[in-house]
Amino acid sequence: MGPVSFTGKNILLTFDVEDWFQVENFKSYIDYSSWPSQELRVGRNTHELLNLLDDFQTPVQATFFILGWVAERRPDLVREIHSRGHEVASHGYAHQLCYELTEDELRQDLITSKKLLEDIVGHAVSGYRAPSFSISDEALSLVRDAGYLYDSSYNSYEGHGRYGSCTLPKTRSPDPPLYSISSSFHEIPVSNLRIGRKLIPWGGGGYFRLLPGLVHQVGVKHILRKSGCYTFYMHPWEIDPEQPRVKEAKASYQFRHYVNLKGAKAKLKNFVRCNRKHRFLTCSDFVLSQKG
Repeated sequence: MGPVSFTGKNILLTFDVEDWFQVENFKSYIDYSSWPSQELRVGRNTHELLNLLDDFQTPVQATFFILGWVAERRPDLVREIHSRGHEVASHGYAHQLCYELTEDELRQDLITSKKLLEDIVGHAVSGYRAPSFSISDEALSLVRDAGYLYDSSYNSYEGHGRYGSCTLPKTRSPDPPLYSISSSFHEIPVSNLRIGRKLIPWGGGGYFRLLPGLVHQVGVKHILRKSGCYTFYMHPWEIDPEQPRVKEAKASYQFRHYVNLKGAKAKLKNFVRCNRKHRFLTCSDFVLSQKG
């Protein structure tokens, strides 16, 4: 494979590091008190993602938003993510939705999860992503006050009942890849596809697993052409078709969680391969590149 001539476009790969039993769809069926007794599979799945990213000759850096609960039990995994050149960021401690916490509880969650990760890697943690994109104006203000450089919790798709919303600065063009809320704090929204007045979820997760790879890539090209950056998200459990099944969950929740798990890893690898002419940056590096 010969040298790659990079374009001026960027892709931000982000991974929300949580395990199969910690997802919001299963919260009614798997009590928090049972988490320590569940089968922990996040380490193996995250290693598979790390190895996948290492398979490419060109640099592929990513940002891993890690639950504090996971970090406490697998500090070695957090250190390995950091040592392989990826960014360690916070996903909160126990996957509690921001708008279900009191102000004091959320403030403590933001500070505690940040310090926990920083103590493990000996490096500043700059980014935060709210569980299930449950952001709000109040939460965003607390993220800023907790000392983060950026938040990446805004998902503009309104068809999902759990996603939050927040007031962001007005821009000349719709759907910018970065909002500068102040000189020292920024918002990196997940990318969605806008066609006319219609907004289609295109940032990753279950939507990525549902879409045919070629169709997904057409949408990514459209987003890159318009904004110059595509922000993608995924979870380690999404490449694990052998994970335990929560059979008592509602059929719709099971569909969302289990659809097309078997082919997700290969689809991700092909997505990265098809876009190797673009730069794969961490979220922090992207913010700094836009500021400089």
